[in-house]
Amino acid sequence: MKLCRFQPREYSDQHPGQTPREAHANSHAGIVEGDTIHEISGELWGTRERTGRQWHAGDVRFLPPCWPSKIICMAKNYVDHAVEMASEIPKSPIIFLKPPSSIIAPEAQVVLARISKRVDYEGELAFVVGRRAFHPRASDDIRTFIAGYTCLNDVTARDLQRLDGQFTRGKGFDTFCPFGPVLETEHPSPGTSVETFVNGTRKQSARVSDMVFSIDVIFRWITEAMTLEPGDVVATGTPAGVGPLAAGDTVEVRVSGIGSLRNPIVAPRD
Repeated sequence: MKLCRFQPREYSDQHPGQTPREAHANSHAGIVEGDTIHEISGELWGTRERTGRQWHAGDVRFLPPCWPSKIICMAKNYVDHAVEMASEIPKSPIIFLKPPSSIIAPEAQVVLARISKRVDYEGELAFVVGRRAFHPRASDDIRTFIAGYTCLNDVTARDLQRLDGQFTRGKGFDTFCPFGPVLETEHPSPGTSVETFVNGTRKQSARVSDMVFSIDVIFRWITEAMTLEPGDVVATGTPAGVGPLAAGDTVEVRVSGIGSLRNPIVAPRD
């Protein structure tokens, strides 16, 4: 099942100055069936009761499927990416955080950082937490804690990441975390592909089975340290092939069985 959060285009066009958080606060939840979106009450991980209202997909603006309290990302979770970053393959998961202020919607503009000379794309599979989790039992199926899976672009100011020696600043700029447009409730198979395209040219391609650490391992590692709340987002790492973006580019992250996340790139604002 595919779920989403959205605004009717008529409403969105009448409120052009909304911040991403304001847009989320004034959004609807829905079930996507073909080109039709059926509105449901409440959050995507709650009771999915249809309200009876529906929209054509072309008449809505898709938003990120949640507004998380935190965005937790995996570093070097594909062997080839660790190699291209001149790093050793990690023996245990490496995680970092992106701030919610970096969130933007599908089709929204990624704004290049004024103080960076190299901003990269990083296409990823991400999942959204559906219920609170901390220290799950070994017997627990972690899929019961996950509301669904989506596309995410971990946009990165690569030169600042290298300069700082850690990830917070380089990963944390406003507009550096587009994700969506839908949340797929079905767990991805090992053959699920993660691809990134820039101006229609494929730059990254891998499968879920290529991850160093599985979704189950990632989830349990994180919940040993912190409580995951409903709506929190976990990005599972990027494949090899990361590279720079320039104003005028269009970047697209595709995850098979889920969909496509597309964002244009624009120059820094005055």
